[in-house]
Parts: sequence; C-alpha cells; structure tokens
Amino acid sequence: MIYKFIYFLGQTFRNPSLRKNYQFLKTTENWSLEQLEEYQLKKIREIIKLAIENSTFYRDKYAKVNTQEIKSLDDLKLIPVLTKEELIENVNEIHTNLKFRKQFLATTSGTSGQSLKFYRNEEADSFNRASIQRGYSWHNVNPWDRNGYFWGFNFSFISKIKNKLLDKLQNRFRIFSFEDESLKSFIKKTKNATYIQGYSSMIYQTAVLINKLNLEKPKNLKLVKGTSEKIFDSYQKEIKKAFGLKMVSEYGATEAGIIGFECNKGNIHINMEGVYVEEVNNEILVTNLQLTSFPIIRYKLGDYISLAPRNEKCTCGKKHLIIKEITGRVGENIYGKENMYPSLYLYYIFKNISKKENINLNYQVLQEEKGKLVFLIQNQIEAELQQKLCKEIKRHFKDDIEFEIKTDTELKKSNGKLKNFISIINE
Repeated sequence: MIYKFIYFLGQTFRNPSLRKNYQFLKTTENWSLEQLEEYQLKKIREIIKLAIENSTFYRDKYAKVNTQEIKSLDDLKLIPVLTKEELIENVNEIHTNLKFRKQFLATTSGTSGQSLKFYRNEEADSFNRASIQRGYSWHNVNPWDRNGYFWGFNFSFISKIKNKLLDKLQNRFRIFSFEDESLKSFIKKTKNATYIQGYSSMIYQTAVLINKLNLEKPKNLKLVKGTSEKIFDSYQKEIKKAFGLKMVSEYGATEAGIIGFECNKGNIHINMEGVYVEEVNNEILVTNLQLTSFPIIRYKLGDYISLAPRNEKCTCGKKHLIIKEITGRVGENIYGKENMYPSLYLYYIFKNISKKENINLNYQVLQEEKGKLVFLIQNQIEAELQQKLCKEIKRHFKDDIEFEIKTDTELKKSNGKLKNFISIINE
C-alpha cells in the first residue's frame, strides 16, 4: 500500500528510532507489573542523574537532595515538585547540555494561559510516537490508515496549503472550519476512514450534527479517539449513535508525553514505559522517563485524576496501571450572538500572535453573557500589538462576538485551577 510505504519512508528520515521503540513497547505490554515498575525505577534513577549532571536548573534545585536515597518508586517523593511556573521561567536552564543528532521544537497549547517552547530529542519524540502507535494497535488500526483529523484551525493561505499537502501524504483529511457546511463535507469523507481523532468537543459536535440531520453513518471506523480535552460521559451516547463506536481517550501533554491510552476494554492504561505517574491530593505528577533534552521530573501538570487500585486488573490482559478518571482539560464552548464556537479557537488566536509577533502572551478569556468576551492579558502590551490581537480575534469570530481586552491584569482561578477559558454560561 502506497501510504504504508510513505509512512515508513518518512519514519526512516524523521524518526529513525521509532521502529525500535515500537517493537520494545509491543514486547513490554506483556510484562508483569513488577517488571514494569523495575524498569521505571531504573529509568527514574538514570534521568535524575542525567538532569543533575547536565542541567543547571536541576543541579541547583536538587542541591540539598540525596539522590542515593531513591531506592524504590515510593522514594521519588523525596524529590521536590516541578511547577508549570518553574518550567516557563527556566526553559534555558532546564535544557541539558547534551548533544543530539536531531531535536524537534515543541510548543504547548497554553491551556492554563501560559505557553512553553522547548526542544525534544529525537529518541524521546520517537518513543512518544511509538506509544501512540501501540495504542492504535490495541484497536487494530495502523497510523497510515485513512483518518480524519479535528485539528489545525488556521486561516493563513500558505498554512492551509502546507497542511493539505502533509495531510495528503499521511492519508488524512482535516477540518479547517467549525461551520455546518465544513462539518458536512468532513462527515462525507469519514465514510472511507478507518479512524478519526482530535478534540473531543469537536467530535461530539460533529456527532450531534450527524444525528440531527440524520446523515449517513460511516461504516468502516475502528477507532474514534479524543484527546486534549476531557471526554464527558454525556458525549458517548451521541458519538456511539453517530459513529457506531464510543470515543476512546488518549491522555497526554506536549511537555509530559503520552501518559495513557484507552484499550479496547475501556480502561486507560498508563504508558508506564514512557512516564511515571503519581497522584497527590487527586492531582497528577508526571515524570517523563525518555526525555533527556528537557527533563520533566515530578511535574505538576495541573490535571486532576483518579488512579485505580494496584490490584485492579483489566480483562485485556495488560498489567499496566489504570487511570480511572481524568477531570482536567475541560473543553467548553464559546457562545456568539448567533453561532457557537469551540474554546480551542482561543488557542489558535494566541498561537498565531506568537508565531507572527514572536511573543508569548499569558492570557485568559472570560464569558459571562452570550456574544461577549473579555480577554485578560497578564502582560503589558503596546497599542500596536493590541490592534493586531484585535484583528486576529475578529478573523475568528467576525462580528458575532463583541470583546474587550484588558492588559497588565491578574488572571483568575476557577475551582483552584488556572484555565485559559472560564464561562458561566451553562446552556
């Protein structure tokens, strides 16, 4: 098959370590829990040693820590927690001085109002991609199969052409607008797709449209994968009706890597070979076991989770620990005067500003009534940049939303958590 050939050709050049990592992960998915935890302890000790020796940030942060005392996974609590603020403020110092054959620039979405750019070494990037590929294999899906992608809003003509070319090579089609006609066109293409993936709220809205208009249902889907947002239980009825499958969860973060993937029995298994997960006061702490260019150790991701007891077993046979519930990353809708928009529009507004103006803004958007938004910008910005931000907002919402921009202001917390979008509209 041509797309399989293209996939492996691209993999050879971009991610030469991927195949080896995938084979490793397909072997370890049959390991016992004890074997997996033994591997985790080994990798934790290695990554801490590497960080102290090669990162000025960790050398200072762990100056008073006796790393020799880490003799079990439980001993990791002797290591101080890494906050998102520390990550943002110490990017250069966190990077290690190691030399890599290849690195990739990674950018976080800024769901907490803060964005991060760092370099991920090829081996870690390949391991992350191999983890996703292993998750696909649990649903009899190959990454080169025909797929639909709810991702990548961008109104730049050049960006659209570039994305369409990349999508063509990857046997993928995506949606560039949330309007009904674009959704209908996307839905028609799903007839020949093996899987669809992307923001869970967008997949849900598409399912609602399919059911509302009684459109023909796709018959060849093997996987509906939601990511980057919480999958509400209320989504599943519409999605099952529209696609014939429930939505499964891929849980991760740009800086932390793939944390968990849902198996075909409905349990989210922790990617134990890639990350070590702790639950502290219902909040997740993540240690990436493979990222050596930018170590992530006991990172306070900002999501609230619930882990299953160690003795809870999955009928799929895998011994990897299970995440029972993920309560973070809530995807919400923005209400205009006439239309409704996914809150991910905010991400693309500020991503485009970051790319065009080379500035990362700490932001938060509030909605207290339909058709109106308040943009809070923590930074103090000049009038020219504010005008460019206004222009970017209007490109996305046109005249359907009135908005106000407040700069040099404090961001608000919702339920103790800083979110990039807070709405009090319940409809």
